[in-house]
Amino acid sequence: MLILSHPTGNANSRQALLALYERNLLEGFYTTVAWNGNSMWNKVIPAGVSRELNRRTYPDIPERLIHSAPVRELCRVLLGRLGMNLGEGAAFSIAEIYRQIDRLTADAVSSRRPRAVYAYDGGALETFRAARRMGVKTIYELPIASWQSRRELFFEEAELQPAFSESLRVELSGSAEWLRRKDEELELADQVIVPSAFVRSTLPANIPADRVQVIPYGAPQVSAGDSWREPRSKGKLRVLYVGAITQRKGLSYLLEAMKKVEAAAELTIIGSRVGSCAALDAALQRYQWMPTVPHHVVLETMRQHDVLAFPTLSEGFALVILEAMSQGLPVITTPNSGAEDIITDGEDGFIVPIRSGEAIAEKLELLARDRDRLAAMSEAARKKAALHTWARYRQQVAGVAEQVLAAPSAGPGSMAHSNASSTGARRC
Repeated sequence: MLILSHPTGNANSRQALLALYERNLLEGFYTTVAWNGNSMWNKVIPAGVSRELNRRTYPDIPERLIHSAPVRELCRVLLGRLGMNLGEGAAFSIAEIYRQIDRLTADAVSSRRPRAVYAYDGGALETFRAARRMGVKTIYELPIASWQSRRELFFEEAELQPAFSESLRVELSGSAEWLRRKDEELELADQVIVPSAFVRSTLPANIPADRVQVIPYGAPQVSAGDSWREPRSKGKLRVLYVGAITQRKGLSYLLEAMKKVEAAAELTIIGSRVGSCAALDAALQRYQWMPTVPHHVVLETMRQHDVLAFPTLSEGFALVILEAMSQGLPVITTPNSGAEDIITDGEDGFIVPIRSGEAIAEKLELLARDRDRLAAMSEAARKKAALHTWARYRQQVAGVAEQVLAAPSAGPGSMAHSNASSTGARRC
């Protein structure tokens, strides 16, 4: 009934895939790498390669429903590990990977003619064009704030924080053709799914509100019993940051805050560098830094800390926030994280303004000083995370898909949103 595509199979797309399969709505899934976790090759290939491949398994989905095209993506991952910088125009760039799966899915739409197709930001244009020709309905997931809002914010940030601007280079890249592509995808969507009210607020004004559905992501299972420890009543406050090492995440403001509270708090950073930035490299030398680690290690490390600080400038909905809350960490973050849909300010976390090291420091000092409040917020964070499960997310995604499938079709060749191409061109 419905085809879903995603080039890399990230956490939210996996849950959407499972949601469609559980409701018997899935006709096919199109991606790059779909590894067999039981393959004999796992015993002979290097452990690092095996770990990478086993992140691309889909054990709950029958093989007959999965269609993969792995060669380009495997080359991209290998070249990236060798330190090669693959720009948008490169044969093995992430942009080209998205285009490849888009073309593959478009061919499937034309040949199989499903009733609907579900695709993601940057990987949907040819698919949606084919769907429009065939009278197939389109569902589009935009997992992050619109490119227009992000570019405006990051150009401004580069001027405000020049020492950290080098890490924003990738955020400010993207050809006019690539950005037009995103505009047209959005225009061709019958239904748009976003993970937060923040993302919805950044959409172009010409996207009708009734075409947009907010569905927050889910949390892992809430820690309980021996796996969870109450915050310490003594010692320095243990502060954790998890995410890419880039100014997009507002890291300079966290570093500013830590200087103000260094007598009362200590910081651990988990994440990989995005490009090169001398100011951020210096911070990694000052604090405990763990490069990218397996997900279970991230959760374990969360349980060893007291609070997550995530002062991001722009997200869609930061999965790390619910992950931290599920492990008993209240979260200090900004409205631009999408967390205002989840966090009750002052109860299970704090919402602070973007670009305010002073506000972050104030909340850290409060939690370092008032350990009873820290303990209460920790328990409240766990309870809140327990309400936002992946099962709930799947139920909501499947509900939207069923509504789209039940709606009358406009028929082959219809251009229900006929201003798609022209509007996209004008905005660029």
